[in-house]
Amino acid sequence: MHLLPGQRLVSQGPLDAGLGADLGSGGTGMSQAAYEVNGQVVGSDRFYEIACDPHRSVVVEACAGAGKTWMLVSRILRALLDGVPPNQILAITFTKKAAGEMRERLHGWLREFAQADDAERALQLRIRGVAPEQVPQLVPRLQQLYANWLDDGRGVDIHTIHGWFSRLVKAAPLDVLNELGLPPELQLVEDTSELWPELWGRYLRRLDAMSPQRSQAADKAKEAQEAQDGYAAFMAVVREVGRFNAQAWLNTALQNRLELSLSDQAGTLLGSVPEVGDWSLQWAGLGHPCEALSRESVREHFWSLARQLATAKGTLAQKAGVAIEQALGLSDVRMQAQALRKALLTDKGEPRKKMGELADLEWAQAWLVDLNQAVTQHEAHALHEHMVCLSLLLFEEYAKLKTERGLADMVDLELAAAHLLGDAELSGWVQERLDSQVRQLLMDEFQDTSPLQWQTLKSWLSAYAGAGGGQSGRQPISVFLVGDPKQSIYRFRRADPRVFSAAKSFVLDALDGDLLACDHTRRNAPGIIDALNLVMGQACADGSFPGFRAHTTASEDQALIRVLPSVMRVNADKAEVDEHWRDSLITPREKAHTSIKEMEAEQVAQAVSSLVRRDGLAPTDIFVLSRKRATLAMVAQALDEHDVPHIAPEDTLLIDTPEVRDLVAVLDALVSPHHDLALAHALKSPLFGVTDHELLQLASRVRGVSGDGPAISWWRALMRWAPDAACPPSIQRAAQLLQAWAEIACVAPPHDLLERVVTDGQYRERLLACVPSSRRVQALFHVDALLSQSLEMDAGRDATPYRWVRALKRLPLNLPPRSQSGAVQLLTIHGAKGLEARVVFMVDTDPEPARKDSYALMVDWPESAERPLSCAFIRSQSNPPPSLARALEEDRQADQREELNALYVALTRARCQLVFSRTQPRAQGSLAGGSWWQRLVASGAMDPEQVWQVEPVASREAFARVGESRDVAYATWPALLARPGPVDEATGDTADAMPESSDAQLLGQVVHRVLEWLTPLPVKQRSQERLSRAVLNAAKALELSTEHHPAALHLAGTILHAPALQTWLDPDQLAWAGNEVALQDQGQVLRLDRLVAIDGASGREWWVLDYKLQHRPQALAAYRAQMQRYVAAVSALQPGEVVRAAFITGAGEWVPLE
Repeated sequence: MHLLPGQRLVSQGPLDAGLGADLGSGGTGMSQAAYEVNGQVVGSDRFYEIACDPHRSVVVEACAGAGKTWMLVSRILRALLDGVPPNQILAITFTKKAAGEMRERLHGWLREFAQADDAERALQLRIRGVAPEQVPQLVPRLQQLYANWLDDGRGVDIHTIHGWFSRLVKAAPLDVLNELGLPPELQLVEDTSELWPELWGRYLRRLDAMSPQRSQAADKAKEAQEAQDGYAAFMAVVREVGRFNAQAWLNTALQNRLELSLSDQAGTLLGSVPEVGDWSLQWAGLGHPCEALSRESVREHFWSLARQLATAKGTLAQKAGVAIEQALGLSDVRMQAQALRKALLTDKGEPRKKMGELADLEWAQAWLVDLNQAVTQHEAHALHEHMVCLSLLLFEEYAKLKTERGLADMVDLELAAAHLLGDAELSGWVQERLDSQVRQLLMDEFQDTSPLQWQTLKSWLSAYAGAGGGQSGRQPISVFLVGDPKQSIYRFRRADPRVFSAAKSFVLDALDGDLLACDHTRRNAPGIIDALNLVMGQACADGSFPGFRAHTTASEDQALIRVLPSVMRVNADKAEVDEHWRDSLITPREKAHTSIKEMEAEQVAQAVSSLVRRDGLAPTDIFVLSRKRATLAMVAQALDEHDVPHIAPEDTLLIDTPEVRDLVAVLDALVSPHHDLALAHALKSPLFGVTDHELLQLASRVRGVSGDGPAISWWRALMRWAPDAACPPSIQRAAQLLQAWAEIACVAPPHDLLERVVTDGQYRERLLACVPSSRRVQALFHVDALLSQSLEMDAGRDATPYRWVRALKRLPLNLPPRSQSGAVQLLTIHGAKGLEARVVFMVDTDPEPARKDSYALMVDWPESAERPLSCAFIRSQSNPPPSLARALEEDRQADQREELNALYVALTRARCQLVFSRTQPRAQGSLAGGSWWQRLVASGAMDPEQVWQVEPVASREAFARVGESRDVAYATWPALLARPGPVDEATGDTADAMPESSDAQLLGQVVHRVLEWLTPLPVKQRSQERLSRAVLNAAKALELSTEHHPAALHLAGTILHAPALQTWLDPDQLAWAGNEVALQDQGQVLRLDRLVAIDGASGREWWVLDYKLQHRPQALAAYRAQMQRYVAAVSALQPGEVVRAAFITGAGEWVPLE
């Protein structure tokens, strides 16, 4: 294998035979130590025999890539074979996507096993732990399962945990729902942020009604006092932190309503930040800690110290003595405390030095330090008390709002489910009503379970503890829990990996279950596992990652560990900027500097482009991972510039995509004709393509018509200008369409109006003409996503365009998830969980330390407790109350552990290759516990000195930018319009005579793709192995049938190795070369297969090259006309230089055109 500089070939370790073989045999080599049952090392056959046995209760702790979902679905299959009705099998996971994958895998297996032969069915049973003597009788049952499932009509219950909770609650008795404050026909709100604006307005109005002037009119004195307390609390918080921070803090409280409510019910909420006297008896009985200065013993100590300092040597000591005397003479104790602190402590609250060694001085400074802590505790308690009062008032108003609308949120579901399942009689009644008495409970990704979810399940399962189903009076239940605490990265969603340990103990002790552990993966190459074992092993040794066991793998792939050059801060210094005046409409702002993160993104994009264009990797084989979506957004922009197709980062807001913003601007202008900015945005969009000059003309007409009077709207100016014969065609077209759409907007729902805009305005076609080829699929996806969303509000019926536009701007609606063949995926660590790729880029591995949270809520909820021990409002984590110091340290350690969990998840996404990237932090070693980069280097998992220097790859759009125009016209795309007449580039047949998806077309496209990837490489690097891999990847991406792969390989090889073509295909012999070069000509986008430049004695010559696989392409007039247009377009961009054209045939012929 050819290694580029900066690549490290990692030697393979002991290998296994792969997942299937490993499941079917005892396992050999290192894999033996990777399987444990109840702490004892076993072979893989015994491991899967127990894991898949539906009669056992089992907890499986399995590493990434071990096949956790495979085990869970196999256990469902075994339960069905044992005659368990499908509706008595309950499988729970945490995302809709995971639940869908479970269903798809189960149904796929049932269908496959129904069609397989007996030998295959017997093998699949043995792999799933069925004893050899039982296989013959189960083979016919396995074949019949699919038919039984179709006949029965009831499938296995596979739900998200909240989906299952919702079913339970909806089946509960009405009196129970009324007791819980839930409507009978509840509507679930998954995102409470959409209710926040209305809730905050109602809340402020309620607080206003609590003001002393208004509350005095209340009928009862108690209610009036409570109202004044709430109003006083709000005013105190606003004075202390400001209105904006108060609102944000209360929003945080709403997001943590579950914990706060349970803590309030348990009576621990107010005491979560204890009063200063409860924290330390030294301050007991005081209204404020500073009142301790009124105690005679304390004052005597300070007077004594003042006298000693007054006679001491040194100016500092004498000045301090005078300051103490003056401080003790002040009338207010708080002013006394402030003056004493200034005299004896530094600004940081530390004892001043160089004032002598006096016993009273040491005491006084220590006492003042204690006083500072006491004051911090006192103020924190008061602020916490106010926030508790305000939060409970907010929850009351929130409950009223939900009741009025018949809504329930996720917290309501969890609390209701806890109530239902905590009562054995009630839970049995609910399940019987659902006709789903559960005999098999299976949970995937159990490490993502929250404490309340576990307590809910535990209270239900406890009824089954003991022989024969325990106290439940029903058949015993078998439990299967599978997960990996090393992949727990959802603390922000209340997930707690400690719950996994609690569940293990419960299943082992209460249900007489088994504990299984697997550290053998089928995903990662041995070299990836070596790096993982090094970095995680070291973290385990230093106590940061306890419980880690060395992993083994069944993969036989070779691994590459690559390191991109570190982006240094010196390279991102500000450059000089021209400060002269500029016309902002035609001259873009010159950026003062390129940020260090943008430089990193550009470097990553170059590396991705190199892998795709030089190494022949399919873009879909590449992931780019980062902690933050902002980093991924910069990588996406850089990939656009390199014309590399990619999928937008997950959780991208719908309104943040340019195509959606354009369409929303159009609708905004239609429903609000006086919204001039929206109309200007719409006119400038690809939908209308109005130029800057035309917009300036429209603006001048607005000013000209208005004169000194009130300004008219741009809408009226546009409509007045359109009938003018001298009006530009783009303005006339815009006015005509907008006027028609405005009439439709009065009667049509949002979807119908939007569909007319997209269709009548030919938005898709015009969009394709102005976006890079790498973004075309993504751009159309954004348009379709907006159309789909327009059907979701009020089921697409009752919503008006005005309401829909406002809701779209207000609500944080994300793009729906999607997969795109042939595109690089940009993912956060959370989004990448459960996925894998051949190559994984890890970006921003050496970040700056995150700022400590301000206006936060700290929850202490041990996994064994039914309620939180404390819920404390903290103004600043950098200066917390001393009573919370221990809890905050535990929270910090949990954050560090989750950071290592995220590193584990990121590393285990890569099958064969890892590429690390980092920017230089401002301070080395500034991240507590060490950044990913620092840990990788310290453990030897990567060598930062072996840098991969990526050679720049010319973008296919680079040449097009030379003559880039702002004029927008639409171009056709085969997927959108049928184009009669054009000749197919692969065969020479016309479109009318040829099926749109013919094999000949796909064959030509595959050859084009291979030539695009390989021609930038030097001739010596175009090995047969690389050619074969490129053909395979291209054929896979374009879905060419395997029977045509040899033809594609032959055609591409013939062209690449033809002697007559070496001058034109060898980059070393060319002054410039580009593939798939985009040009704009007469408002349309032209795309040239290849454009090259040769420097000769008479100057530079440009050659337009077109691949035509058939013989004698020059005989077709359509081809000649096409080439003549290409030559004219290039000539316009390169005046004075010779431009010629030639065909390259599938036989390797050079056919120049005269």
